[in-house]
Amino acid sequence: MGFLARMVFRLLVFIYRCHKFTAIGEKPAFPKFIIIAVPHTSNWDFPNYVGLTRELGLRTRFMAKSSLFKWPMTRFMAQVGGVPVERDSTRDMVQQMADKIAQSKEFILTIAPEGTRSASTRWRTGFYHIAMAANIPIVCGFMDYGSRRAGLGPVIHPTGDYEKDMAPAFAFYEGMTGLRGEGLKS
Repeated sequence: MGFLARMVFRLLVFIYRCHKFTAIGEKPAFPKFIIIAVPHTSNWDFPNYVGLTRELGLRTRFMAKSSLFKWPMTRFMAQVGGVPVERDSTRDMVQQMADKIAQSKEFILTIAPEGTRSASTRWRTGFYHIAMAANIPIVCGFMDYGSRRAGLGPVIHPTGDYEKDMAPAFAFYEGMTGLRGEGLKS
């Protein structure tokens, strides 16, 4: 990892430690999985999440539009876990991600299913479709600002029945609050 990426990670871990979260959970035994990061209500979620994943020993990845991977940011974006996706491509992002996951021995992808920091009445389901296409589990990641607990929760093995599969996740997140005090927006 390059100097700049190491310095950015150190700063993000410092920010996380200043917020005094208690980390809960352990890395699942699966080499590939998707972590859904809920609730997502603030830009502070990113540095706190990076600190948490470092504390739990996880090297996570995130999707970013391919234009962010142009010089001089190419190497840095890859080092911090970015995975380029073509948003204007005729190939959909679900298949792009499933292909990238298939090409790797280990792959932990993080997605905020709310798709926004603003209030939302429904989660976006791309994470679920990626998990189905790649045949990998979904892990409930959380950052509960109300209790100052953060970590990993239940593992979901998608079957194709979104409502039934995700019911344990919705129950798990019930009562958790984001930085802005907002709770589950399923």
